[in-house]
Amino acid sequence: MDNMRRKVIGTGTAALVAASVPGSLVFAQGAPIKIGMSMPQTGGLGAGGQAALIGIRMWVDDVNAKGGLLGRKVEFIVYDDQSNGANTPGIYTKLLDVDKVDILIAPYATNPTAPIMPLVKERGKLLMGNFSFQVNSKVQHDMWFNNAPWNDARGWSEGFLEAGKNAGAKSLAVFAADAEFQQNLANGAREIAQSSGWNIVYNQNYPGNNTDFSSIIRSVRAARPEAVFVACYPNEAVAIMRSVNEIGIGSQVQIFGGGMVGLQFTPVMQSLGSLLNGVVNFNSYVPGMKFPGIDDFFKRYTERAVAAKVDPLGYYLPPFNYAIGQMIEQAVNATKTIDNKRLAEYLRRTEFNTIVGPISFDKNGERAKPRLVQTQFRNVKDNDLEQFRSPGKQVVVWPAVDKQGDIITPFDRARKAT
Repeated sequence: MDNMRRKVIGTGTAALVAASVPGSLVFAQGAPIKIGMSMPQTGGLGAGGQAALIGIRMWVDDVNAKGGLLGRKVEFIVYDDQSNGANTPGIYTKLLDVDKVDILIAPYATNPTAPIMPLVKERGKLLMGNFSFQVNSKVQHDMWFNNAPWNDARGWSEGFLEAGKNAGAKSLAVFAADAEFQQNLANGAREIAQSSGWNIVYNQNYPGNNTDFSSIIRSVRAARPEAVFVACYPNEAVAIMRSVNEIGIGSQVQIFGGGMVGLQFTPVMQSLGSLLNGVVNFNSYVPGMKFPGIDDFFKRYTERAVAAKVDPLGYYLPPFNYAIGQMIEQAVNATKTIDNKRLAEYLRRTEFNTIVGPISFDKNGERAKPRLVQTQFRNVKDNDLEQFRSPGKQVVVWPAVDKQGDIITPFDRARKAT
C-alpha cells in the first residue's frame, strides 16, 4: 500500500471552524463523518479519475460550507488504485478496518469496482457506484446504488443499432477487449443484434491494453460489415481511431463506434481532433443538454480543473460524481443517520434531484430511468479545445428526448460532413 497516494480533505476535528464555512458557523461536537474510496489517478483510467475527483471534492467543500452532514464535518479519504482492479480489495479493506470510514464510494469504472463487490456485500456496507457496468448482476448486493446514466446493455447498443438499421445496415462487426466491462458491453450488443435480425460477420476479442489494431481493422475491413460496434478503454480507443484513419474500414460502413470509453475525455478528443469525425458513440453529457445547476457546476469546475491541470471541460464524469455527494447528502439529511442499512432503504425508494437530473434506482441498484445518449462527432478540427464547449461538435442522435440532430451516414460521408 506504500505506493498508494492518500489525500484527505477536512482533517480537523468536528468542533473546528472550517476555513471555507461562512460567518461563525461551527460544526457540532462529534467525530467527522468519513467518506472513503479509491479512484484511478494514474494508469489508463487516470485522466478520467483525476477529473472525477474534482467533482467529489467540490461537493465536499459545498456540504461543509453548509455545516457538514448532521452538523458534523465531512472528511474525504481517497487512494489511487492505479486503474488496477487487483489493488482495490486491499484499499477497501484498509478504508473499512484502518480508516474506519462511514460511507463508501466505488472507484470509477467496472474493472476496478468488480473485485470489491463480494467484500462490500460480506461487510454489509452501502456502496455508491461510480460509472461501472453490471458489477452487481451476480453478487446481488442490496446496498449498491450506481450513479451511471445506464442500466443494462440495451442503453449502450440499442440506439447505436437502431441508427444503423435506419441507415439500411444489416451486417455487423463487433470487437472488444477481453476484460469484464468491455465483454459485458459487447455481449449485450451481440445479444440484441442476434435477436433483432443482424448478421454478425465479424466477432472477435483482443487482449486488454492492446496498442496495435492494424490487423483487427484489416480483418474488419475484409469482412465488409455495414456497422461496427467497438467496446474498449481510453488508450485502446486512441489506437483504434488512428488505425481506422490509416487503413480505413470500407465505404459500405454506415455507422462506427458505440461503446468506446475515452472519446468523452477532453485530452483524448483534443489529441484525436478531426479523426473523431463521423464516429457515433455513447456519452453522459454534451453541451446543449440542460439540467438545473449544471451550468454553475461547470463554471466552478473549470476554474479548479485548470488550476489542477486536468480535463478542463469535465463533461463525462465530474458532474455525476458531484451527484453522488448530492444523493448522500439528501439521504443523510432525510434519515438523520449514517446507518448504512437505513440509508440504503431510503436510496432504494427515493428519486433524487441532482445536477444531472432526477435519479432513482431499480431493485438491482441501477438507474430506473436511464439517460445515456449516443452522439455523433461532426466538423471537429485539429488542435482546438474551445470548440468542444459549444453544441454542434457532438450531436445527440439518440434518444428522442435529448436528440439534437439526425445521424449522418455512411461513415465515410460523416467524416467529411460540415
